[in-house]
Amino acid sequence: MALKEKIEIDKIEIANDWNIQVRQATTIERDGVFVSKTFHRWILTPDMDITNQEQKVKDICNTAWTDDVKARYNQFKIEKANRLTRI
Repeated sequence: MALKEKIEIDKIEIANDWNIQVRQATTIERDGVFVSKTFHRWILTPDMDITNQEQKVKDICNTAWTDDVKARYNQFKIEKANRLTRI
């Protein structure tokens, strides 16, 4: 009985103009027959370090996070912080 595990980034999406949503799928097969698939997800924003991300994730981040998008994201963070301090 041979088990095989395959881990891959199978989905990358852009949401809210600056959030990069990444999904990693782990597939298990036994003797070539599908057994299970699980997912792990995370979100990246322009202020995060993406050094340790897979190259295809970095490529999408670097393309999506233009200077304009970064500026709007920073403005969003400032406005959110201002709303929280007024509560």
